Amino acid sequence: MEREHVERLSLGLFRALGLIFFVSIVLFPFYWMIVASLKSIMILAVNPLDLWPRPTDLTFSAYSEVWTQFRFGRYFANSLYVSSLTVLLTVTFATLAAYTIARLRFKGKSLLSRSILVIYMFPAIVIAVPMYSLYTKLGLRNDLHGLLLIYLAQTLPVAIYMLFSYFKTLPPDLEEAGLIDGCTRLGVIGRITIPLSLPAMASVALYTFMIAWNEFLFAFLFLDSPSKFTLSRGIVQIADNINVSQQLLMASAVIATVPIIIIFLALERYLVRGLTAGAVKA
Repeated sequence: MEREHVERLSLGLFRALGLIFFVSIVLFPFYWMIVASLKSIMILAVNPLDLWPRPTDLTFSAYSEVWTQFRFGRYFANSLYVSSLTVLLTVTFATLAAYTIARLRFKGKSLLSRSILVIYMFPAIVIAVPMYSLYTKLGLRNDLHGLLLIYLAQTLPVAIYMLFSYFKTLPPDLEEAGLIDGCTRLGVIGRITIPLSLPAMASVALYTFMIAWNEFLFAFLFLDSPSKFTLSRGIVQIADNINVSQQLLMASAVIATVPIIIIFLALERYLVRGLTAGAVKA
């Protein structure tokens, strides 16, 4: 008994040390980014590795400077616009498509339900050059709405799959009762299915927002005018400026990172629940 107790304590200690180690690895870059953004330029120039947050050394001047002088407010507004619109359209189209696949009968339904995620077999870099050529010919380059179309193509397959799997877990009796009571199919979706599926829809919205907010490759390829830059593209623009200090660069990274962290922590339980529902075999 004593030996088993010692083994349990050792295993618990090993797990605790491992957890502390991996959490430290994950959190340290964020800690370094925040402290570096608050340190003055002179202190960072003397000792860039001094990461101890002394109250007398901290200043928020970098945030106001990067927001006003580098048009970071414009980048933030562009990202918020594209991400919010992507969430709205993705959730709307994914809800209708997933409900159609889960509830209605039509030819090719089985093939369609199995091929939803085929697009993820192709890395984004593979389609980047053809998309660049196509967007140039169609006049969609340097347009936030053109970027929105790409984000829809990126997020819709997973959104449809997640909601389809969730809809399959809902009892169809409630929807049939609504149809018997005189509701149309859209009425059933709006009054019964959607209220029951809010956790899954919230997880889809969170997933979609994070993808659109953090995306860089297509924003870098298709956006040319600084007035159209999103946050990821704007940070690269700031980093390319040789006169920009490390403090300003870290401040811009914090501004881009903190909102998505706050949203994720607030809605994390919905994301886990939605991903779990998406793992249920249909």
